Amino acid sequence: MAKSVIVAGGGIGGLSTALALRQKGFEVLVLEQSDALSEVGAGIQLSPNAMHVLIKLGVSDALVSMAFFPEYATMRHYLSGHEYLRMPLGKRIEQKYNAPYLHIHRADLHRVLYRAALKQGITITLKAQVKRYRHTQYGSTTKVQVELHDGRQFTCDMLVGADGIRSAVKKCLLPHSSLNFTGHVAWRGTLKSKNVPVDLVQPDANLWIGPSAHLVSYYVRGGDEINIIAVQERKEWNDERWNVPGDVTELRRAFEKWHPQVTELLGHLEKCFLWGLFGSDPLDKWVDNHVALIGDACHPMLPFVAQGAAMAIEDGFCLAKWVSTEIDIHQGLALYQAERFERATRVQKMAKSNADLYHLNGMSAKIKLKALNILNALSPSLASLPIAFIYAHNVTLD
Repeated sequence: MAKSVIVAGGGIGGLSTALALRQKGFEVLVLEQSDALSEVGAGIQLSPNAMHVLIKLGVSDALVSMAFFPEYATMRHYLSGHEYLRMPLGKRIEQKYNAPYLHIHRADLHRVLYRAALKQGITITLKAQVKRYRHTQYGSTTKVQVELHDGRQFTCDMLVGADGIRSAVKKCLLPHSSLNFTGHVAWRGTLKSKNVPVDLVQPDANLWIGPSAHLVSYYVRGGDEINIIAVQERKEWNDERWNVPGDVTELRRAFEKWHPQVTELLGHLEKCFLWGLFGSDPLDKWVDNHVALIGDACHPMLPFVAQGAAMAIEDGFCLAKWVSTEIDIHQGLALYQAERFERATRVQKMAKSNADLYHLNGMSAKIKLKALNILNALSPSLASLPIAFIYAHNVTLD
């Protein structure tokens, strides 16, 4: 009889994990607290390390058909437009790492994962908000009882908390864990490419860095739309919602002294969303017997290396790999944490350190930018070395 798994959270990480577990023969139930499966209207970058997993999950062809393939990743000065970095992407990065680098709308990625989950026989239950869990013994067998806020209860062999940065599963596993405002807020918005001048946005992953702020722009949906993420430092933020309607006028004002390409792009944006970026120190415990955390539930990270979703996708595949072996579930989950902890923590810390670099904070940022500028002039491959460990990793290899 197939073992049963409940995945709390029907987002990108949760659905990826569900698919990986289903491939290993588990019966999977996804519990999603919202009344509809949907994703925020924004773009996402899928680097080769994430694509290796999505290829194994059988969804890459669908993703490629609706994605945009950037030619370079660039970093420019907010006033002069001086280029500190021009890292090759496109065919060159695909040849180097045997998987593509693509930009896709989050809703498109989510839709593909959702359809694949249904096709594979994964059950998805909406309006199912986890309240708590507890372990129970049935003879020599350990089970997990999951209670929802509406009183419903489910029993499974394993519970995976993929329910995001404010994870209910984590709250039960680590009741004293806390989140902290990182001092950054982010605006997100998209606009139709046909509504902006040709070549205003280069076919790259475009990063503009400036004092206490940075802005990213790139194409999604085959180039039909432009995704914009603008980050600014703030001292306080009290709203915990993911999608707070933003004030486009306020956004434009925050970047009004930036390069004309930035100000003109923001001038075409009609609406946006704003949210505060929260995080936590690395957790030393992701596993409680037959319960485990993945993604933002255990290693929330700033979006400054574009790896939040990628790390969750890697987590899910790794977890499924270990619990499908002949060892018991608890041992498998312990091995999952042992394999993933160092890598996820390293990426988490890199994202945090990039905040100072992108926002020109302090002497260390000036030194790093000068060194980056020199390396980029010598060879873009040298300039990209610090991030190579992320892209080169393939969690699907045995």
